[in-house]
Amino acid sequence: MLKSDLPPSYEESRQQSYGPEQHGNHPYPPYAYPAQPGVYTGPGQPGIHPQAGLWQGPVYSPSAMPSTMPSFITPGMFSSNPIDTEGISSPSLWDSKSIRHAFIRKVYLILAAQLFVTASIIAVFAFVEPVRLFVIQNPAIYWASFPVYLVTYLVLVCCEGPRRRHPWNLVLLLIFTLALSYMTGTISSYFDTKAVFLALGITAIVCVIVTIFCFQTKVDFTSCTGLLCALCVVVLVTGIITSIVLSFQYVPWLHMLYGACGAIVFTLFLAYHTQLLIGNRANAISPEEYVFGALSLYVDIVQIFIFLLHITGSSSE
Repeated sequence: MLKSDLPPSYEESRQQSYGPEQHGNHPYPPYAYPAQPGVYTGPGQPGIHPQAGLWQGPVYSPSAMPSTMPSFITPGMFSSNPIDTEGISSPSLWDSKSIRHAFIRKVYLILAAQLFVTASIIAVFAFVEPVRLFVIQNPAIYWASFPVYLVTYLVLVCCEGPRRRHPWNLVLLLIFTLALSYMTGTISSYFDTKAVFLALGITAIVCVIVTIFCFQTKVDFTSCTGLLCALCVVVLVTGIITSIVLSFQYVPWLHMLYGACGAIVFTLFLAYHTQLLIGNRANAISPEEYVFGALSLYVDIVQIFIFLLHITGSSSE
């Protein structure tokens, strides 16, 4: 058998396929390192450096490398449109406009329902003459609702658990609303119908003006907590003096002065609690506290109505 009929050796077959060996018998197959202009193709071309982002090795391809963050950390997690869920208290989430608007919308929907119930009960006590006369003749009815009002108010204000636990927070808020509405209705029954209508109208105008002002102004009422506490003490002292004086002799101007002081102070409290809802002031309410936000605004509005009722009722006599 001739030597040309023999199959080629291993070295000869490698030389035929890849060309002559280079650099210590380490071949560089063309399919592994394709020659590209300006791209590093191995030690066979010294002096040529790869451009940033163009190197392609034999093992890793660009499609195999992660081009984004892992799925558990995505850009949408901290976007401006997170899901509105219970228990969100992170400052980054609170700064989101969608979370803030959803929270404000929820608070004002609850407040609207409370005011509707209160206005309906006041209308019954003010316009149904048998009910009005019965309440005037039996003042113990008013004091019977006071313990219910006080207990539910203290639970909602002082106990964070019941205030945040659904649906018990709404149940307590409903009981509180019915109790305060009943008390406000019994107070309204002692005044003339015209005075009740006038107080309702002035209260509605004041609340709308204060709400619009708080959303537009740069004045921060949430940083004036000390001043509001001092004004509360002034109203308390004025109320005690007024009660003592009126128990001996009725003085219309003193009654109106007490009503004016109380209406002014609770108007400031309405501005304070409204700005707590906005969230871009020195202090803010957490989005979890929608019950506390609605409770605060509701108490402020009812108190403004009661103090204005003292003014309108005294002026009509």
